[in-house]
Formats: sequence, structure tokens, C-alpha cells
Amino acid sequence: MQITKTTTGPKAWLTGTAMALTMALTAPAIAQESLGTPEEPIELRFLANESFAATWQKTLVPEFNKIYPNINVTIDGVPYPEHLAKLMLDATSANPDYDLLLVDDPWAPQMASIGALVDLKSPEITAMTSDEYDWDDLHPAPLAAGQWQGKQYAVPVRANMLMMLYNKSLYESAGVPLPTPELTWEEFFAQAPKLVQDTDGDGETDAWPLHTFFTRDQLTPTIWQTIMNSNGGKLVDDEGKPAFNDEIGVAALDTQRKLLDYAPPGALGHGFSESLQTFRQGAAANMFMWGSVYKTTAGGSDATTLGEDEVGIQVMPAGSFSAGAHRGVWSLGISSKTENLDASWAFLQWMSSKEGEAFNASETGSFPSRLNTLNNPAEAWAEPVYEAIKNAYDVTIKGEMWRMRHPKSDAAQQILADEVARALAGQATSQEALDTAAQRMVRALR
Repeated sequence: MQITKTTTGPKAWLTGTAMALTMALTAPAIAQESLGTPEEPIELRFLANESFAATWQKTLVPEFNKIYPNINVTIDGVPYPEHLAKLMLDATSANPDYDLLLVDDPWAPQMASIGALVDLKSPEITAMTSDEYDWDDLHPAPLAAGQWQGKQYAVPVRANMLMMLYNKSLYESAGVPLPTPELTWEEFFAQAPKLVQDTDGDGETDAWPLHTFFTRDQLTPTIWQTIMNSNGGKLVDDEGKPAFNDEIGVAALDTQRKLLDYAPPGALGHGFSESLQTFRQGAAANMFMWGSVYKTTAGGSDATTLGEDEVGIQVMPAGSFSAGAHRGVWSLGISSKTENLDASWAFLQWMSSKEGEAFNASETGSFPSRLNTLNNPAEAWAEPVYEAIKNAYDVTIKGEMWRMRHPKSDAAQQILADEVARALAGQATSQEALDTAAQRMVRALR
């Protein structure tokens, strides 16, 4: 399988159908029937997260079909809490439904360990891979999310990083300097009281310094872990045993608890939706959140009151070791049970190619993983955002800022969600909660 590249640059996809046709598969070793015919098209099914499945179906599939008109791709959306269970059920079924499986950052080891995914660097796939696919162009931080035990089981198609979004207008009205990547947690908390504001002059506070995850949720511990990693702490030691209940880990959880002092009332029960809505309505000066919401928050949707010029993005505040970030990459793999290996790789290779990724980033706001895209933003809004993403990628590698890499990582994250929630609610001290989490995790991972 070979794809002939006829144009380069961040807007390569804009040359239209003529370019698309020249990119069609031409290798004689691949039977044309494996890529479908008008009379007998290939049907592919793809399991994705419901928050962006419909957008991908509407936006990406028609673009892919300009090149491969005889491969029909159906993208099914599933809520995040049900996603892993449905992946596991399909992977172990005698009659699986899906050819392509989208896995969140910590799930790749679990899926790979049960043999659910194809090694994308196997000789069979390599023989079908374009010389211009360029594995080396993929930044190692997001690429590693799809790796396990030396093999590449999935590639990033919607990279994401836990970052700091800030409201420039609220900073300016408070007379506080805009955040920089060098901002420390000490400086952040020193400035926080000034960011408690009454913006309409009615005598009531209507803007707070921050919002983020506080409720019991698998994503809430990523805030604590990011703070811990930025101070040199580790989730596990070199032997894979819990190492987070030390002085650094406890101080980090105390810091996350302190954030509640500067969050809106009721924040203890708030997570993704509540913090996002609060920030989009101009009621929070900062939001520690997955950066992929940037485009729809900075003037890119009807859900926000903020304009593009009002929203900044950068890494989270720095600890003693580095700034903070946390990797959250959606990677796409091929089911080991697919009967359409050629067509599945054709779609996955296109979606994660330089041209496919650039189109996806521009049209849907998905964060890119390729250096080619990151270094050549197609639109003005992307320039500062991509610089922040590159910084975040580098930070995550330096501090190993990702969730546990283990076949039982989901169970480990559930434990952390339980115990971090107890600490935030004041039902246990940070030390007690993390000691309990470490004990439970040893048993769960045994």
C-alpha cells in the first residue's frame, strides 16, 4: 500500500479531489477488493467517544471518502464511563462489531495484554504503510500512549493535555499580570485573592479565581498527580509499586484541597461540565482542564460567551521540578479480529497522516501530535495554542506525567478517584487517603 504525496504544508488537504485521487492505493500486492468496489464497498465500524464521534462522522469520513470512495466508515459514539467496558466486551466477543478501537491514554496496556489490538509496526502492516507516513514526525509524548511492551498498538488521533486556560479580561480587571509558563503555585495562590471579583458592581462575588475537577471522578486525581509530578513526585517506583503516598504526594493533594478555597460555591460536587460552563460564562479566571476544549471555548461555539482574544492557554503552574501538564491522548488501533485489515489501516493511516491530522486539527480543533502540524499552524488561533501544546508535551516526558501504565490501570484509577475524593471532602487527611490508596492498589495490581 502506498500513498503518493503531491503537496506539502499545513493546508495540503485543500488541493481537493485531484490530490485525493493521486493518493489512492496503488501497490500491486494489495488486492483492490480489499479496499472495496462500487458494487461491493467495504464496511468499517469504529467505536469512539460520544463527545466527538458525531463530529468525526460528519467531518472526517467525507474527506476520507474523497480518497477511498468504496470504504464506508460508521463511527459509533459511547459515553466515557461505558467506553472501556464496551471495548473489552467487543474485543472478547466471538462475533465482534468493530474494526477500529479508540482507546484512552491508560487503556492501551489493558487492551494489548488481552490481544485485542494489532501491532501497527508488524511486517504485515509495514508492507501496507506509505514511505511518507513518517513515524518519526509523531511527537514521542503522544505516540507513547499507544505503546506497550515495545510494540505500537495504536496511534494518536486526538491528542490532549491537561492545561491551564485563563480569562484575560478577568486578569486585567483584577490588575493581575497574565500567567506565564514560569508561574509557580506559590505565585498563583498569592494572586488568587485579587481574582475574587464582583464584575457587575452589585456587591456580590460573581467571578472566582479558578475551577477544575473536584467531584469523585477518574479524572479528578489527574489534578493532584500533575501537581505531584511538577514537584518531582512519582505515581509508582521503578518496581511498579505505589510511590505517591510520600511527602511530595501528600503536599500535592493538600494543594488540590486548597484550590477549593478559590473555586465557586458547590465546587466539591463539580467536574468537567460544571467547570467548563463556569469558565465559558466568564465566572472563573482560570480553568485547569483538558486543552482540547480551547477552540469551542475561545469563540468557537454558541456555548461560550468568550471571544478568541479573551482566552489564553499554557501549562499548569510550576512546582520545584517543572511546570505541570498531564497526558490524555486518544489513540486509534485496529481490532485483532477485524476481517478488513487493509481497509482499516487505510483509514487509520489516513487519519493519522500529515494531511489527515492537519485537516482534523483545522476542522474540529483536535490537538495534533505531528511536528509537521505543530510547527505549521494553518490558522492564527492555533499559533499560541500549538506552542503551549509542544511545551506541555515536553513537560510530560520530563516528569512522566501520565496515568498508570498497567493492564489494570483502570482499576488503579478508580482507587485513586475514591481516595482523592475522600480527601477533598474532608473525610480523611491527605496522608490517610493516599496511604489507603497505596494499600488498595497493591492488592488490585497483584
